[in-house]
Amino acid sequence: MSTETIGTSAIQLEFDDHGLLPFLFGDHDRNLARIEQKLGVSLACFGNTVRISGEEGACATARTTLESLYGRLAGERDSGGGVVPLELGIVDAAIKYAAVEDSGGGDDARFDDRSATLGTWRRGVEPRSPNQHAYIEALRRDELVFGLGPAGTGKTYLAVAMAVAMLKERKVDRLILSRPAVEAGERLGFLPGDLREKIDPYLRPLYDALYDMMSGEQVERQLAAGEIEVAPLAFMRGRTLSNAFVILDEAQNTTPTQMKMFLTRLGENSRMVVTGDLSQIDLPFGAKSGLRDATDTLKGVKGISYVEFTAADVVRHPLVTRIVHAYNRKEGPLISEDNKQ
Repeated sequence: MSTETIGTSAIQLEFDDHGLLPFLFGDHDRNLARIEQKLGVSLACFGNTVRISGEEGACATARTTLESLYGRLAGERDSGGGVVPLELGIVDAAIKYAAVEDSGGGDDARFDDRSATLGTWRRGVEPRSPNQHAYIEALRRDELVFGLGPAGTGKTYLAVAMAVAMLKERKVDRLILSRPAVEAGERLGFLPGDLREKIDPYLRPLYDALYDMMSGEQVERQLAAGEIEVAPLAFMRGRTLSNAFVILDEAQNTTPTQMKMFLTRLGENSRMVVTGDLSQIDLPFGAKSGLRDATDTLKGVKGISYVEFTAADVVRHPLVTRIVHAYNRKEGPLISEDNKQ
């Protein structure tokens, strides 16, 4: 593969392996169209050559993106595992990594670094942005991790993936997934069924993540055996959670008392992850969020990491990113820079 710069607003890439180009370009050149859409550049193909034109910085990011994707495909071919068509999510991830790398901040997290991939029973789960990469590294390293930021950034999904990977490797004996059962404009009492049936809808996102990484039969079997527990936060009181991977989701809807109760459940050989979005607090007006209180109280405590996600880390529909940007224009950072790990 070779690169030629043509003026300040055009770059020409030449790829050596013609066999990889259909995978690189995608069906009907959809991968190239995605890069054009995301970066505002124009890509023209001539045989094994791609000409990139547009704003200088965007052209550089498009070049890095294509080089990264081509390198990924070549690596798959050389490993003998077969070349896998690129999903649009992978293309989006390559663009995010390239943007950070080209800005000079990509030394610690590279798109071609597969060491951060988490092995679950159903598939490998890999980071889709440098922040997600840093989050996975923090989950591996520290006993308590706070994942902060907007919806759709992978805070909960990656935490569950790490929990399942550690259970699969028998580094922990059980998974405990919890959420506060806080009403978001609706009343629990009006839902049909007993207490379990009323609470289950609040816990459904945790079940969804589990079923994406394990077979339904396996989830049900391990739930029955107590190796996996999905429960409201109130059920944590009075317990000591040892040899476990414990996740508290939607933590912005805890009170300071509940948060202190949860954090002090940590037992021997256990990990805790606390995730939440401080822009979506459903507590009664005037009540302080336990998540906000914890990030203020625990600043500087050794063994705790904070990873703050932004709209750039959203991995859902592109419109979600624009919605998050619109809502966050008046918001400041959730934690100070010296608390990020």
